[in-house]
Amino acid sequence: MALQRTFIIPLIVACALFMEQMDSTVISTSLPALAIDMAVDPISMKLALTSYLVSLAVFIPISGWMADRFGALTIFRSAICVFMLGSILCGVSQNLPEFVAARFFQGIGGAMMVPVGRLVVLRSVDKVDLVKALSYLTIPALFGPVLGPPLGGFITTYFHWRWIFFINIPISILGLYLATRFIANTKAEQVAPLDWFGFLLSALGCSLLMLGLATTGRHLISGDISLVCVVLGVLSLLAYVWHARRATHPLIDLRLLKIPTLQAGVGGGSLYRIGIGAIPFLLPLMLQLGFGFNPFHSGLLTCAAAAGAMFMKTIAAVFLKRYGFRRVLIINGSCGIISLAAIGLFTQTTPYAVMFMVLLIGGCFRSLQFTSINAISYADVDTQKLSQATSIASVAQQLSVGMGVVIAGFSLQLSNQLQGHATLVAADFWPAFLAVSVVASLSIPLLMRLPDNAGAEMSGRGKVANAAKSAT
Repeated sequence: MALQRTFIIPLIVACALFMEQMDSTVISTSLPALAIDMAVDPISMKLALTSYLVSLAVFIPISGWMADRFGALTIFRSAICVFMLGSILCGVSQNLPEFVAARFFQGIGGAMMVPVGRLVVLRSVDKVDLVKALSYLTIPALFGPVLGPPLGGFITTYFHWRWIFFINIPISILGLYLATRFIANTKAEQVAPLDWFGFLLSALGCSLLMLGLATTGRHLISGDISLVCVVLGVLSLLAYVWHARRATHPLIDLRLLKIPTLQAGVGGGSLYRIGIGAIPFLLPLMLQLGFGFNPFHSGLLTCAAAAGAMFMKTIAAVFLKRYGFRRVLIINGSCGIISLAAIGLFTQTTPYAVMFMVLLIGGCFRSLQFTSINAISYADVDTQKLSQATSIASVAQQLSVGMGVVIAGFSLQLSNQLQGHATLVAADFWPAFLAVSVVASLSIPLLMRLPDNAGAEMSGRGKVANAAKSAT
């Protein structure tokens, strides 16, 4: 029984997390091939990425409530089924509108599958074994982004991009069987009423705003409709802000943003993620359309950043303990932004090894930055407010990554038009990388507002300081 709780259940959830993590990265390498098959402008494929991210942002906040209300196993299995059906719909899509709708539907499953899976582990494992159990969940988070790009490139180059989605079917079926056998359908004894009106406003706001921005440039819908979507989206989000200040149990409690560390983590982290979120969209297009790489070679190079991120995860705590959150966030963040801009300097003649090292080192910087941002966001949040704080951070994370894709697509399209190129060429990409780097640099002033001792207890520097005072 103890083995089941500490190993089997976390491993089941880890497999689901791996599938979601890999699927979100595997598609990036295949975007040029998808554009060719669907006979659309490659820039319009940004909709394939943003639709999935918007779906996550919309449905993640209600995942915990649904698990409490209907049972963790019920929602977890339902999420796997939705994700599998969404994968099938993606695989059989014949045009861009069908594919975008399928990706949004698939995102509903992903939004429920991952957070509810973590909840299953938290409720199933004894506290004494919790650290060991949670360690199994870090494996897919680390290896999914590493394996995703080369796997997607391999399948696209030597088979067909549709198989990227069909491989989710056997994994999902196995997950359903194991979850049914080993996971209990736990529910909460008391469940607060769901803020349905807040959910409607936030869902409409996020979806319409991102749809309007992502379709700018007459992709999928006309420019007038895009503008209407943006206006309605902004109005819906403003209405949600008004509603959240008055609701007893708001879906997302924005009042928590008064906490300085959470405010810096969400605000600064969102601006930084806008820049980094552009990489999965811009880099494969540049390597394949600009430099002539095939999808497999492009994927092998793209995974360098994920490999660097995986390495940095093992030593991030050492840097935070030695230098503190504020210094790491400012200096490391600046280095990460420089490494992002450096990608725009790649040319067809840049040695493969040089590109690999720039991406590898940049991945280290970005990993340390995200680890620090994720940690500092919760440094001063009360335990009973952690769920709400997590919802705020999760929604902001998905929307900012989606916004990065939108800004990257707009910058790339503008660069292409101003330079008078009939199709995308290598020279179109450096302005786009520069644009998203400038946006990411706006995060530094927000992070500089943090006090020197921000998160000292969490990083371990508080203990060091107390020991030094005791010694004197």
